Amino acid sequence: MSPGQWASDGERAMTWPGRSWPFGATWSPEATNFVVHSPGATGVWVCLFDEHDAETRYPLTEHTLGSWHGAIPGVAIGQRYGIRADGPWDPAAGLLFDPDKLLLDPYARAVSGRFEPQHVTSTVRDGTDSAPYVGRSVVTHDGFDWGEDRPMRRLWRDTVVYELHVKGFTQTHPDVPEDLRGTYAGLATPAVLDYLVDLGVTAVELLPVHQYVSEPRLAAQGRSNYWGYNSIGFLAPHAAYSASGDRGEQITEFQSMVKAMHAAGLEVILDVVYNHTAEGELGGPTLSFRGYDDLGFYQRASTRHGGTDPSRYWDVTGCGNTVAADQPHPLRLILDSLRYWVTEMHVDGFRFDLMPAIARTGHTVDMRCHLLTTIAQDPVLRQVKLIAEPWDASPEGYQVGEFPPPWAEWNDQYRDTVRDFWRTASDGTRTLATRLAGSSDLYADDGRAPYNSVNLVTSHDGFTLRDLVSYDHKHNEDNGEDNRDGADHNHSWNCGVEGETDDADVQALRHRQAANLMATLCLSNGVPMITAGDERGRTQRGNNNAYSQDNEVSWLDWQDQEWLDLHAVTRAALQIRRTHPALRQRHWFEGRPTVPGGPKDLAWVHPDGREMRTEDWEDPGQHVLGMFVSGSPLRYPGPHGEQQRDSSFLLWLNGSAHERHVLPPPNEWVQQATVALSTDPEVAVGALVGAGATLRLAARSLVLLQQAPGP
Repeated sequence: MSPGQWASDGERAMTWPGRSWPFGATWSPEATNFVVHSPGATGVWVCLFDEHDAETRYPLTEHTLGSWHGAIPGVAIGQRYGIRADGPWDPAAGLLFDPDKLLLDPYARAVSGRFEPQHVTSTVRDGTDSAPYVGRSVVTHDGFDWGEDRPMRRLWRDTVVYELHVKGFTQTHPDVPEDLRGTYAGLATPAVLDYLVDLGVTAVELLPVHQYVSEPRLAAQGRSNYWGYNSIGFLAPHAAYSASGDRGEQITEFQSMVKAMHAAGLEVILDVVYNHTAEGELGGPTLSFRGYDDLGFYQRASTRHGGTDPSRYWDVTGCGNTVAADQPHPLRLILDSLRYWVTEMHVDGFRFDLMPAIARTGHTVDMRCHLLTTIAQDPVLRQVKLIAEPWDASPEGYQVGEFPPPWAEWNDQYRDTVRDFWRTASDGTRTLATRLAGSSDLYADDGRAPYNSVNLVTSHDGFTLRDLVSYDHKHNEDNGEDNRDGADHNHSWNCGVEGETDDADVQALRHRQAANLMATLCLSNGVPMITAGDERGRTQRGNNNAYSQDNEVSWLDWQDQEWLDLHAVTRAALQIRRTHPALRQRHWFEGRPTVPGGPKDLAWVHPDGREMRTEDWEDPGQHVLGMFVSGSPLRYPGPHGEQQRDSSFLLWLNGSAHERHVLPPPNEWVQQATVALSTDPEVAVGALVGAGATLRLAARSLVLLQQAPGP
């Protein structure tokens, strides 16, 4: 045991027996109760640290059903602590107990201090104390006044998701006070809230805010995991995003941010990483879970005889380990974490990173696994927004369209189809039509709706929208991996020149292409997700894997005014979507009238003005498509059962490299219409298009025609 001051019992016991629940540190004026789960340990200590970092250790003497517990009197709120666990050291058997490793409490609500993971190894048990290199858990007590704040529960079909990074969004914002930039408090300022509301988004999806630690390799280079997909504290808000302190103040600051966003009408969705942890591969740093129950927390590799090898991890995350979510305690920790963020932090939903990695029974993807089944039955969790990233790092992990109701999913097939259409690389329009209408091929067969498709053209992972139309190839040299990292196939097109250029024609085409992609996203059936800054032309200079770029490469540049035309298109498209329920329907289109004698609810129009035929859908050279959506009336009733009527719309998309002339259908569907949105430089918003009039569409452009509501 490394040096440390032991608590002296004097005339009383060092630690009271306490209770075996709840997990973590539970403060009361009399004593603070500590509970950790470590079934294989032979001894566990709570280690309190004073302001000079002197350590005092208290043994937990009670062991109940695999959990060690005890109460220590007189512990103050804000007290920093860690845990040490002793037991067998037998790596071949998956037993890695080492009392020289100071461990984070898996149920800590707050974490204080810095981590230097490159100095914390788990390869040997050599007596080296890790305490100087790891952060501390913090004793907290929540008394936040939520006032009238309640779950918003906005309908999925009315939702527009905006994916942003807590730090990167405000780090250079001129209207956010300098001391609040890059923090939870910065996101709660009027400058940010007003911007988001004016843009028209309804929910922010925050990149990971669970306490995370950078990989040892990055830390040794003086760099960091900027995105935060390397969690170590599932219940603790990441302390570095707090402007007010790390002794529990980060909790209050996060809660204040959520309350302010709710008051502005914005939901908060968390991107959560439960599939792996910052402890990485075997031999990585022992920071928490590995030191309590390595064998029970991480999935093990298979043997040739069908069993598992306790000496090897099974990794389908690409990050060194996979959490064994099919085992009782990891499952409980995940569920307790989710409930905590909903009940105590008032978040409105979750996007699960690499969800198939933990939707497994053993090594098999299982849509009836313990985690999915429990969430579906849980009275708290089944009410919130649930989004799966429906793939992991294994071939069998690609599960787009397979998650059960009520799960929504990131739809990468939408992303790739729309990208290919606008760069004229698609094999026609059949697949595009399916994606525009909500991807019924993926979500209709199990009772889900169009809004179960979270449509995206970009995300944090990959090119930004501006880079998507500016680069054919990734340029990740700044990541220090010789440009080997990141995806090689991006469905991108540089419009004729690689990277930034002064060529006015190329610049104009790029602006139009970005506007086409953004408008298509906002007008498609399903839930649109916009990546923060795309609407302003944010660039990462061709880096499509900027996970380690905590600098101007990743931060949103609020001084760049050159792409505000794209912001105007985005704002206008979202306003049209918000105003017109015909463009965000909850039922699948049926291709037939909603009332006898009326127009079809959805019709696909050929440039000649007729409906698309079989041979048109099979034509790989067909790159122009009209999408007619009827609003007279809508198929589904209003909130009081009333019949709903709306404008009808005809969306023309010309993904070809040539100017085309298109005709509206020669019938009563489209009488005189108004141009509601246009990326064609020669077709002005507000212009009138009469029945039977030919409309000239510029190459690679989009025009939305709106008809007045019927009688």
